[in-house]
Amino acid sequence: MGGTLLTALALMLIIEGLLPFLSPRLWRETFRRLTEMSDGQIRFVGLSSMLAGLLLLFVVL
Repeated sequence: MGGTLLTALALMLIIEGLLPFLSPRLWRETFRRLTEMSDGQIRFVGLSSMLAGLLLLFVVL
């Protein structure tokens, strides 16, 4: 199980690193917009992301 968790973490880091590597200007603009969002909007984005991840897990498993 530890190996699977480390593999998942490694893949997440690779995916998270793609945008700043390929398009740093877009990445910076995205984070600028994020700082202008309200707490509720940020929570909604986080909840949506978690639900999408759970759905993906259920489809894969």
